[in-house]
Amino acid sequence: MELEDMDLNLLVIFNQLLKERKVSKVAENLGLGQPAVSNALARLRKLFGDELFLRTSTGMQPTPFADQLAESIGYALGMIHSAVNARSSFDPASSKRSFSVGMTDIGEIYFLPRLMQCIRDVAPLVSISTVRNTAVNLKDAMEGGQVDLAIGLLPQLKGGFFQRRLFVQRYVCLFRKGHALDKKTIRESEFYAADHVAVVSAGTGHGKVDEILDSNSPQRRVKLQVPHFVAIGHILQTTDLVATVPERLAERMVGPFDLRYVSHPVKLPQIAINLFWHAKYHKDPANQWLRSLIFDMHAG
Repeated sequence: MELEDMDLNLLVIFNQLLKERKVSKVAENLGLGQPAVSNALARLRKLFGDELFLRTSTGMQPTPFADQLAESIGYALGMIHSAVNARSSFDPASSKRSFSVGMTDIGEIYFLPRLMQCIRDVAPLVSISTVRNTAVNLKDAMEGGQVDLAIGLLPQLKGGFFQRRLFVQRYVCLFRKGHALDKKTIRESEFYAADHVAVVSAGTGHGKVDEILDSNSPQRRVKLQVPHFVAIGHILQTTDLVATVPERLAERMVGPFDLRYVSHPVKLPQIAINLFWHAKYHKDPANQWLRSLIFDMHAG
């Protein structure tokens, strides 16, 4: 197949079908009639020699070949969109732009204080809002421009996305100052003999660590479970509980809550924290500015 045989609009419809899985929804999004979308799908099937999408009770499901095409087509359309919508410049000193960033509660604790300090100094009229990575369809929200950047361990952001490593961190044991484990190193047996608070943070990548800790024998004694990390400092400050947390979160909490942390005695995987953005906005000056600001502050 040669490029001159391909109508770019057909690829736009293909990409929409991947996202919506319904001809009627694609027609609504693109301001077309359903027959026009159906006709475009017929042309795509003929061009590629594949059914591409099969009607099921749950909508139009992509064939294996359509899944194979998805990443390349999404990336290509994103780059084209970025090129034709590129702005000549972005002036942070005068911009009143509002940015939305996807991150976890850990991200808010670790990133936001320094980010807001920098924005105050170099972009005083810029504002930031955050969304939970698990509270929205992050892939669609970033493609649509509702979320500008996302930070974290996000394996679901693949086709059509760029990413850049911010840092790799380990897990540590966190507890109040004066705790029985408040010493240079602790043994695995001491860790499992303690009482624990566990953070059940679905969809954030931390579940693997809980699986490892709770597959050992003996298992840790979990006295409290919470759905997020925000309250951990308050909880540890006034109890003898122990928490397993990422080291950079521990660094932020030891001062305000009078806590201590030590290296974890259990062998746990390190976690890579990346910065993600959609290919559509790869060359957008405002997006480039914010991601450069974040990377420069926290790389290393």
